[in-house]
Amino acid sequence: MFPIRDHNPSQKTPYVTLVLIASNVLIFLGYWGLLGDPFATAAFYDRWAMRPVEIAAGVDLHTIGTSMFLHGSVMHLAGNMLFLWVFGDNMEEEFGHGRFLLFYLVCGVVAALAHFAAAPYSRIPTVGASGAIAGVMGGYFLLFPKAKVDVLFIFIVIFKIIPIPAWIVLGAWLALQLFNSAGADPDSGGVAYWAHTGGFVIGLIATLPAWLKRGGPAFWQRTEGHPPHPEAHYRLSPSRIPNTRRRK
Repeated sequence: MFPIRDHNPSQKTPYVTLVLIASNVLIFLGYWGLLGDPFATAAFYDRWAMRPVEIAAGVDLHTIGTSMFLHGSVMHLAGNMLFLWVFGDNMEEEFGHGRFLLFYLVCGVVAALAHFAAAPYSRIPTVGASGAIAGVMGGYFLLFPKAKVDVLFIFIVIFKIIPIPAWIVLGAWLALQLFNSAGADPDSGGVAYWAHTGGFVIGLIATLPAWLKRGGPAFWQRTEGHPPHPEAHYRLSPSRIPNTRRRK
């Protein structure tokens, strides 16, 4: 299940979102060649990835910021950049370019600290922009709860795109993070669920002033939770595969 686009067109070019995506891709390409060498990868992550045990010791504090621009694989990078592309442009339009960049970075830092709080003595390196992007999703959840999000469902060989309100997509995503974090051991590696949860929560909180400035609950009543402008409409092209009759 993948959100692939929303029906909430931005009216301005999302320069910061585009630069963030380009930066993450270029940085990944810069060390991609190291990933096939475990020793080189370990040395690289030792310098730039966040290890909670090092933060607890008060060293390598810079990795709280640098780790959010690193990814462990092509799929890790692609998934995060897809989510940033779907939800980032509208949040950038609401905040403005400079404030959105600050918002993104703060969400990433708080997400990293949430992971640190969950496993302060873990020696496993943490990488990924998902905490910062979770903050973007939290803000989107508050401002555009009923914006339609096209979700691609893949079941074996069946592909189906279904438009679903953002509050359901993002609410289900948050519930999944909370459910998984309850049963996961953050010291054992894997997905940093508490970073996702912390990023989402701080993103929602940081968006509260913008939401209140627009009227808070009155803004929701006025727009019924939809974007305050016409939604985009997409039409799926029918398959060109010819139909054949079954022989009797």
